[in-house]
Parts: sequence; structure tokens; C-alpha cells
Amino acid sequence: MIDFDRNDRNKQKLNSLAFARGMKGVAVTPKPKAKYSLIDEEISLPVAVINKQALTNNMDWMQTFANYHGVKLCPHGKTTMTPEFFAMQKAKGAWGITVATAPQAETAACAGLTNIMIANQLVGRANMAMVARIKQESQARVIVCVDSKLNADQLNQFFSTTGSNIEVLIEYGVVGGRCGCRSRQEVIELAKHISTLRHVSLVGIEVYEGVIHGGDEESLVRAFLTNTIALGRELIEQELLPSNPILTGAGSAWYDVVAETFAHLPDFEAIIRPGCYVIHDTGIYLEAQEKVMARATKNGGYACDLGGDLSSSLEVWAYVISRPEPTKAIVGLGKRDVAFDAGLPIPERIYRAGNEIQESDIVATDVMDQHTFLSISAESSLQVGDMIAFSTSHPCLTFDKWRLIAISDDEYFVDQWVETAF
Repeated sequence: MIDFDRNDRNKQKLNSLAFARGMKGVAVTPKPKAKYSLIDEEISLPVAVINKQALTNNMDWMQTFANYHGVKLCPHGKTTMTPEFFAMQKAKGAWGITVATAPQAETAACAGLTNIMIANQLVGRANMAMVARIKQESQARVIVCVDSKLNADQLNQFFSTTGSNIEVLIEYGVVGGRCGCRSRQEVIELAKHISTLRHVSLVGIEVYEGVIHGGDEESLVRAFLTNTIALGRELIEQELLPSNPILTGAGSAWYDVVAETFAHLPDFEAIIRPGCYVIHDTGIYLEAQEKVMARATKNGGYACDLGGDLSSSLEVWAYVISRPEPTKAIVGLGKRDVAFDAGLPIPERIYRAGNEIQESDIVATDVMDQHTFLSISAESSLQVGDMIAFSTSHPCLTFDKWRLIAISDDEYFVDQWVETAF
């Protein structure tokens, strides 16, 4: 049973929960109050913190980008798995939310999303039953991917027992990539097979261009997307797709190229699915966005005309807990708190007794479960009790380590907590 009041109740309880529980990321002041100061040590560290202004900027920036190209935005929710952020994205104009699993789809439905795309194959009776329940109880539209006749048959058999049907997108992939039919002929044959099934409805084509590598990648991506449009039109002509079917692609690296290629298509409902833009980072997604802006500069793309840019909104704050050697400091922050798969956390600012202090040449060199190793100069004034705000790379793997995440203003006052649903 889906509990659609769950998120409303959570909103009412989160601040009291944050105050009451002695766990990472919660307030420790004697009495509950409207907001808590990170700098004045009113929050238990380590804590994951989202800057509210950066978060809002990122949502608005990408929605404006999508609107300009005449494509719909269905952001991938796996980055944050934060229902309040899903609802914010919807309020700002997102068509829906993309997810990867049936439980994630249930979270999206609980957040009030009515268009939910599972950009993945739906396999297994329990997962199918969950999607059927979501569709029945929330009236949300849930669309899934298929790339094989066997999976299509499995879906048809299960949904026949419910007396309902499931909408699907054929995933079109590339050799050496992830899921997806590998050729035009495979797509056509699968579409013909689906047309014989009573409880499976083909509504479009899905691609993920982020697995295309080697050579002139931009040209390869553009060619793949152009080929996908042609393939979709061929299916429409053969009456294997309905009129105005869904055409969807775009992770966080090539969303600009996908939007440009799919822009203002008269015969498709074009949808892009970037996810990490909402949080952004100072690592791999900063590098990806710099390439987006470079392509815009070269090609006259809208990303330059739009003004502004995506901003890293996530930091993890922690204390220096030891300085055991002249050139080494240890911070109470580890693999259980921050992503480390795409680069170690980056020290951005240091605070002591409510004031920012200046230090240079501080670099994270290693992380363990609960500790980060810093390389510092022998002359550094860094000491036990100093607070360090770290930026991160790959926000997905930082978010999934936290149950509660603080929301701060530009003065580092926390007046809100959001709950993740990993």
C-alpha cells in the first residue's frame, strides 16, 4: 500500500527528528529553534549540506534550457532520491521523474509525480507487482524499457493477470554499451513482436548516449541520435509506434547535444533525462559541464546565451580531529560520509571559533571508513577542532550515505532538513 501522506508527515517531523536524534547531521543545541549555525557549531559534524540558492539556480537553469529547445525535462531522480527535490523539480516545470528501479518509482509516486520513467528493464514478479500497484493506487503513468522479446513476454504475462497493461520504450543501444537492442533490425523485430501482445503498449524509443566512447565522440553521439530519430520515424510509418511517440535520451554529459538534436521535433514527444545537474559538483560533472559550455561557445549553443551556469550545491562539513604529524592532519570524515570513487573530497573553507581562516596547500590524500587524511605544510596553523567544508565529486554516492541532509543559506544557517529515500 502506497502511503501518499508519508512525505507530508515527514515534512512536519523532520526538524524535530533532526533535533532529537544523536546522529550525524542533526542539531545539538539545547532547545529547538528556527535555524542553526554551521559556523557557530550548532550542528553535529560530519554533515552533508545543500546550499539552497545553488540548488534553486540549478533547477531553474536546466528547466529553462529544456524549455528553449522544446524538449521536456524528466530528471533522473537516482542522484538525490529526495522526494522534496522531486516535488520542487515538478513545480518548476519538469514533465516527470526518471528512476532506475521499482522501489524508486514508488518513492516518486509518493512525492506526487504523475509521469515516472523507469529507464531500465523491469524484471521479476515482485518488481512488476510493485509497478502495477503504483499505477493502480496513484494513477501515475509508469513507463519502462525493454530490449528483448523474452522480457516483453514476461511483462505481458504478468500484466495479463492484473487486467491492465504496461507502457514500454524500446531501448536502442550501441555495441559495447549497456542495455539495448544493438541494431535497427533488432528494434524493428522487437516492435513487431510487441504489437502482438495485448498487455504491453509500445510508446517510444529510449537511448543512453553516455556509453559512446572513442574517436570524435561528439560526432558519434550526434550520428547515433540522428539515426534514432530516423528509426523512430520508420516505426511510425510501419504503424508500430503511435503518433507523437516518446523519444528520450540524455544523461548528464551530453544533454546539450541531445536537446539540440531533438529540439522542436514535430512528430515526437522529446524528453531529456539529466540528473546530476540539480546538485552538480567540483569534479566529474564540473568537467562535463565545462565541455557543454565549450561546445556552446564553438557551435553557438544556447548554454552560453542562457547566462549563469550550474553551481556545486553540496558540501560535507567535518572537524579536524588529529594532527599526529607536522605535515598530516586527520579529519572525521570517511567513506561512510562522502563519495570517493571519482576523486577525494576537496577542502574549500576552514572555520575556527566562528571565523574563516586562510590556509593553502591542503589536499586530501586518502580516506578510510571514518577518516580522511590531509597533506598540509609543516607551517600550517590547522588544529584540532577546526571545521572544514569539503566539496565533492559524483554527488550520487555522497547522497546515498545520508538519511537527513541539511539545507543552508549563504550565511551557513540551516533552517530545513530533507530526508533521502535510499
